[in-house]
Amino acid sequence: MFAGTIAEYFVEEGEVRLELEVGSADLAAFADFLDTGLTITADGQRLQPRLEGVERGVRERRDEITGEPLPALEDGEPPEPVVRVRLVYPFEGRPERLTFGGPDVPRVSVGFVVYHGTIAVNDFRYLTASQTLLLDWDDPFYSHFERRALRRQYDAPMSGFLYVDPFEVRKEIVLRPLDLQQVADLGLEGLSEIPPEIQPEIERRVAAFLREHHPVSIDGVPVQGELARINFLDRSLRTSRVIDPRRTLDVHAAVLGAIFVYPTEGLPQRVTLDWDLWTPRVTRIPAATVDEAGPLPAFLVPDAPELVWQNFLTNPSIPKLQVLEAPPGALRRAAAGWGGWLLAIVAAAGVGFAWRTRRLPARLLAGLVVLLSIVTWGWGRGAAISEARAGEIVGGLLHNVYRAFDFRDEGRIYDLLARSATGDLLERVYLDTRRGLELQSQGGARARVKRVEVVEVDAVPASGGGFRARTTWHVAGSVGHWGHVHERRNRYRADLHVAPMDGRWKILDLEILEEERL
Repeated sequence: MFAGTIAEYFVEEGEVRLELEVGSADLAAFADFLDTGLTITADGQRLQPRLEGVERGVRERRDEITGEPLPALEDGEPPEPVVRVRLVYPFEGRPERLTFGGPDVPRVSVGFVVYHGTIAVNDFRYLTASQTLLLDWDDPFYSHFERRALRRQYDAPMSGFLYVDPFEVRKEIVLRPLDLQQVADLGLEGLSEIPPEIQPEIERRVAAFLREHHPVSIDGVPVQGELARINFLDRSLRTSRVIDPRRTLDVHAAVLGAIFVYPTEGLPQRVTLDWDLWTPRVTRIPAATVDEAGPLPAFLVPDAPELVWQNFLTNPSIPKLQVLEAPPGALRRAAAGWGGWLLAIVAAAGVGFAWRTRRLPARLLAGLVVLLSIVTWGWGRGAAISEARAGEIVGGLLHNVYRAFDFRDEGRIYDLLARSATGDLLERVYLDTRRGLELQSQGGARARVKRVEVVEVDAVPASGGGFRARTTWHVAGSVGHWGHVHERRNRYRADLHVAPMDGRWKILDLEILEEERL
């Protein structure tokens, strides 16, 4: 996509359509390389192009990884002027091979991609020399270049992944429903498109099939997973996204992703997945196991169908709740408040009495009263919450709130959240935190928090021995889906009301003022 000229070929019934974006530096050589370089032959016969349009334009902005068109920038350098050319190469019948000639002109570079129907046969590459495309007219998904370096990254019809985290194992399967149709009736027979109204039923049938296949064992024990979600996906070199809202899909290009979840106690030592779905065209499965150290790719074949994760982590991160020092009791808080003045009065009276009396026992008793008053006053003063201490308390509470979401069972999440938040606030904290961790573009995939960093706490005392704090904190986490692991970092600014309750520090109220993706 950084070449001087971009060429997009569209192979359709009866013709190849070529859309060129010719850069200003290539214009002088355009006629030469169009005649001697950008040729197309079908089964050895050279096709004659028909010019359908020429117009001036500007360079289209493209994603630096995928080559996909991007919105134009409002600011910055003006885009490069280009000339757009549309050519059509007619042919008869359905040729088995198309050969694309590269530009035979010095200093001219062409970036190209070929689409067969709606499917990109290759990722954006430089067109150098002649490249031959083998066509599958019955299923364009299987059309491919003879040269393996030109095959697209996601050219496998099925793939499988194991994610292993403390307290949870996930099995993720990505597949084309059209390939699964070979072994299970999904209702796709004779369809060229999948309309939105039948997609939920296809998802249901695929989920039911996968629930009985690709068995998983954890530490040698077979386990049954729970379907977390299943969605139709858009996949590119950069990301995979859930298609939402639904739209009509080309049956050959449609891809589904299904995720099954297996709760665990702590971190297992060994997890296996046995791939048991093969067809005449599905004989090699790209796969990977993923843990906190990253993905470990593998390939599964009928003679070696087992995907294995072994715990080789030398120091795995096992999330734990922080234990906070218990808040001061009511008597100690009273000593820090109005009780301090009462103790001062008692101490002053004791000093006066000791000054007036001449009896030793009375002076000793008065001195003891003064000493006890001073000690009690100091004990009470220790209950006062400094900003540093408030920061420790807030950091511990926020840490424990996020740690609760390491588990999937809602009952367990609520039980752990109840240690840090009151009943009235509990549901709102649950919903707000869950929303912040979920990726809507991934059908609700949840990030796992690695670190909570309190940046700033501005605390003032509040009634009941608590405090109010305007707090800024950062949350760092990662989310794994469809074979990728992405890091996330969010910044939050909120007002918190923290107070003792049931012998614990708890959040009584929380108002999010600002949320920002870093």
